[in-house]
Amino acid sequence: MAGEKNKEKLILEAATQLFTTKGFQATRMEDVAKQAGISKGLTYFYFKNKEDLFMALTKKAFDLLREEFREVLRSKGKNGLEMLHDLTLRIWDFSIQHPVYYQAIIQFLDVLNSYTSAEKKAQLDPLILESIHFHKLLDIHHEPIRLGVQMVSQGIKDGSIRPELQPEITFYTLWSMAIGYQKTGGAIAYEGKETKISLEAWKNGFLKLMQDMLKGTIQASKPQVVQTTLF
Repeated sequence: MAGEKNKEKLILEAATQLFTTKGFQATRMEDVAKQAGISKGLTYFYFKNKEDLFMALTKKAFDLLREEFREVLRSKGKNGLEMLHDLTLRIWDFSIQHPVYYQAIIQFLDVLNSYTSAEKKAQLDPLILESIHFHKLLDIHHEPIRLGVQMVSQGIKDGSIRPELQPEITFYTLWSMAIGYQKTGGAIAYEGKETKISLEAWKNGFLKLMQDMLKGTIQASKPQVVQTTLF
């Protein structure tokens, strides 16, 4: 059993390296086998095809991301708002340090959008839908979100986050904001843009805005009523 797990690990490590350097489309199963130092037939014994292998890699990515969430939740002496601040930074660092894993997570979320749509589901690659690892992902992909919701609930309980917020809605909003931040980094960094803002200013401004939203320090100002007369 240990030997089997070791071979699976070798194959996943080889696939991660090749997907990073060559990309998913250009990587063949025989390339993965050669990189892992095992036979092509044995590679197919553990993973039916490249799509199945990528789903296994995606599951590993979610496992690693879930551990980032757990580390934040286990941190002592911090309130819920501080945990969410640290988590946001960890998500961004994760996207930089593990680009293939991060992109795998984003791609899975895209697949999930199609999977939950009656119209789009038929367009998904059947090799993905047949993967046992895809179905494992359906069961575990929500676990990081569940931990994030706990952080919001903790913040509401300890008073660092405004009490009227609904934890699930709040964290899904923060999760989408964090992903959006990472996706817009290139547009901010592009020197030819009209808006004059640096990546550092964007990062600091994002974090401050997020904290202000959660603390409730942003208040809409009522428009002043101007008394007028017709004569």
